[in-house]
Amino acid sequence: MSQAPLQQFYIPEEQSIYLLSQDDARKLREWVALCRTQLEQLGYREIELVGKGAYGFVFAGITALGQQYVFKFSRVTLPAHLQERLEEEAFMLEQVEHPRVPRLIAYQRVRNQSILVMERAPGLNLEEVSLGEGRLSPRLVVRIADQLADILRHLRRESGVTGKPVIHGDIKPSNLVFDAAREEVALIDWGSSVFAQLDANGQFVASNVMELMSDNLQQTNARLGDVYFIGEEQLNGALSSPRFDEQGAAATLYALASAQSCRFGHRVIPAISLGLPMEFARLLDAMLDPDPGLRARAGDYFLREMPRLARVVMVDLPTPAESAQVPVWARPAGREIDTVVYSSRKAFLREEHAEETLNDVNDVQLDRYYKNFMQGMGETEKAFLAAVSRLGKYPVVGGLAVRWEADGVYIDTSLNLHDPALKPAFVAAVNNLVNLARGIYRQGIFKSCLFNARDTLHIDRHGPEQPFRLTPGMCLPYEVSAAPELEDRSRVHSYFEDGPDPEEFLVLPDEIILSLEALNQIHHTGMIIFEALPNHLKIHSYYRLLDPAREAEFRHYLDDILSAVGLIEGLGVSGFMKMPYKDTRFFSHIEQMPERYYPKNPRRVEA
Repeated sequence: MSQAPLQQFYIPEEQSIYLLSQDDARKLREWVALCRTQLEQLGYREIELVGKGAYGFVFAGITALGQQYVFKFSRVTLPAHLQERLEEEAFMLEQVEHPRVPRLIAYQRVRNQSILVMERAPGLNLEEVSLGEGRLSPRLVVRIADQLADILRHLRRESGVTGKPVIHGDIKPSNLVFDAAREEVALIDWGSSVFAQLDANGQFVASNVMELMSDNLQQTNARLGDVYFIGEEQLNGALSSPRFDEQGAAATLYALASAQSCRFGHRVIPAISLGLPMEFARLLDAMLDPDPGLRARAGDYFLREMPRLARVVMVDLPTPAESAQVPVWARPAGREIDTVVYSSRKAFLREEHAEETLNDVNDVQLDRYYKNFMQGMGETEKAFLAAVSRLGKYPVVGGLAVRWEADGVYIDTSLNLHDPALKPAFVAAVNNLVNLARGIYRQGIFKSCLFNARDTLHIDRHGPEQPFRLTPGMCLPYEVSAAPELEDRSRVHSYFEDGPDPEEFLVLPDEIILSLEALNQIHHTGMIIFEALPNHLKIHSYYRLLDPAREAEFRHYLDDILSAVGLIEGLGVSGFMKMPYKDTRFFSHIEQMPERYYPKNPRRVEA
């Protein structure tokens, strides 16, 4: 990717508030409260925060007449040219009139604060639906596809004030709101929207000869969108074209059908393996194919033939519960879980000589909100990392270790899901991760910890030359198993199993390492990550003691670890993880999941 697209890089996700420093968390809460107050002063009621991103916050509220609206605030800390993006979004939304696109109500400025007001579409976004249900039924995927094709046909014809097609530029599950009662979708978030520079045939779209001769057609006007879903042309800065949205639609439908959060898994888990109707499955695979000519022909076929494909009689067939390929434990939690994923040993997943752009960024949540960490990786490697990130969208704590060898893949997991109702969807996400790992042919180790950000300890200091000082009463939280779990010493996993991590640059003091070595002799499961920043130390942890008789000893070593944080020098991350015991599962390599289609006569299957 060239440098230019990176400068307009779109960051759709935000750090958990529980990972912010106390000062940053306070500023965020104050800012949210200010936005609420401004909306209440404008006469709206039942104000709620419904989303946030790098460029602003999204609230919902109700008018005095009972109409449901959405309010988008730009962050006042952004440069002026980025704040103006909200006004551009309002202008683009105004050009689109379609029943599946919530209308623009107003764009206004209140005390230098830009606010975009839109209709609110009923329902949940499809990413939330996907996380709750797992793979959507083939019937529902085809119904959503028909509605998406209808929107895209309309955008190709859209004239507006310029007489040019409109490109949404960021079609993905979280930008489609799903009304479950009517099974209808609405396309939202037009912040990446532009007028097309090229038509679907690759010809320049221009209102007059002078425009054709201008420099504007030599450089793209496209915004980047979410790199988990946009196609190669948009990612690489091509001139904007309706083909961009075909790629977003194909990626979205594939993700919904496969219970993934990205487009990249289609080589190992193709659409033809997902139980979809054969013609539709082959169409989706063709739209995601590496050959641009085939993609274009498939996109034309999608828009032309989707009304016919949607008329085929389909029913929701009974599907047996999917069994997890690695152990998954589900037990209700007595408190809120705000899961964060920290992964290490990722470098070997990159191709050799890949260009590095984020060497100087070292943050435990980097993977969650900067998505170009995947630069230089193959499609399946990207899909695998996205599958790990998807686990973090569930209330889960634990860890996993994946080891690729010449003969196959060895996987150790400790995954504790704290909402049993989500287990079917979570199992689908875990099985995708396993299948994608089987499609990666290289040797190396990958580790990932999943922890509750609400348990993160924060210690501030005035500068890197100052020591970190504990706040009185600070302690590392842990759980205790009700009864001792059987321990087979030959299967105990160690903190130090694979040696020091080459990607972690923080060297911990000997006092902490000695306490970890002592802790290693007590039967437990858990992880601890130290993240040292110039003015701030974060200690992320998850501990569960499996031998209640040794609790006093266990707590003593945890206290010793904390008492030594003042000795930490240098910046960076250092993490340690311990599984309850080794329960390694072995999987052979695969090229691709086998074909599986929706039956030609579903009534016979149903009967």
